[in-house]
Amino acid sequence: MKHDRKQVCPLKKTKKLLLITSEFPPQPGGIGNHAWHLAKSFQENGIEVEVLSDQRSGEGKEEDAFDVAQPFGVIRIKRKKLIVFSYFNRILKAIYLTNRNDTVLLSGKFSIWVGAILSLLFHRKYIAVLHGSEVLLPSKLQKKFTDFCLRRFHQIIAVSNYTKSLVQHLALPNITVIPNGFEISNHPQQTKSLTSSSLDLVTVGNVTPRKGQHNVIHALPAIKKKYPQVKYHIVGIPLTQKKLEVLAEKLGVEESVIFHGRVSERLKLKLLEQSTIFMMLSEHTSKGDVEGFGIAILEANALGIPSIGAKGCGIEDAISNYHSGILVNHQDEQGILEAINTLIANYSEYSKHAIQWTENFSWDKIIRRYLEVLEKI
Repeated sequence: MKHDRKQVCPLKKTKKLLLITSEFPPQPGGIGNHAWHLAKSFQENGIEVEVLSDQRSGEGKEEDAFDVAQPFGVIRIKRKKLIVFSYFNRILKAIYLTNRNDTVLLSGKFSIWVGAILSLLFHRKYIAVLHGSEVLLPSKLQKKFTDFCLRRFHQIIAVSNYTKSLVQHLALPNITVIPNGFEISNHPQQTKSLTSSSLDLVTVGNVTPRKGQHNVIHALPAIKKKYPQVKYHIVGIPLTQKKLEVLAEKLGVEESVIFHGRVSERLKLKLLEQSTIFMMLSEHTSKGDVEGFGIAILEANALGIPSIGAKGCGIEDAISNYHSGILVNHQDEQGILEAINTLIANYSEYSKHAIQWTENFSWDKIIRRYLEVLEKI
């Protein structure tokens, strides 16, 4: 958005904020979890919040029960058989809601597109949050339209330096890096030490190519030679579980791989606490899906569990290399094994540093940075 518009008509302090997001709890998803914490934190800081998102379950009962318990309003768009009607309904509802808010924050690809349309209709403060996949699109037309949209906003917030690098060709003067925040578990943050010879690896996240569970399985034969008792726990919606089962059987490590599926928050924390190392060997997909940050890594770190993550994506901002964990090439099986060896040899130190590292990402600190952005606009 051009700066002369702001000079002609200065924007007022944010009092009412509309958050348009492609995901929102209770259905799982990093973008949704991030959006919920933003909405909650803004509300706690005296900003009246409304959320516009999709209904992702069939009948919407889960969403209804969740929404009524929130301290802010949540408006859901039901998904139609013809998805274009859902998109059209979202645009109409966004227009209606923008008319009664002074700031609009957009999170997710289609939300950013909607935000650009709204900026042509209403003089409001517009802020886009970039997670990564919004700009790595397979269609040239979509990329060009997204570039146009990003130029319409007063401020863009990238969740990692890697995500910021994806739009460097636009030379945007109004982009700020604010990492994802997370809610520190109520469980004791206590340094862990190794008490047995077993090795329990874990990944939490939807079972998809982007999350890289297959890369861990590819490395398991080499890992198993050094650590015969190794177990790999895969936690998350099992979208590609069958393919991974075939891969594990082909490599002869099927007995070392355990699929837990989607679990409760309580069980997730229990599985994390029982683990030795958190694994996130994410990779880019042909559809442009990419790891923008990796909040699950910090959730594990808060419990004293060090991590191994992939280079070349937003995970580089979520791991303090050779401090809270180790960054590796996601396909380098020998490098992955060496990283495990290093963590095991210095486990208590890495565990302590992992806990310390998470203090930089608590939501009370992250929301202050968002509030500073709102104040500057």
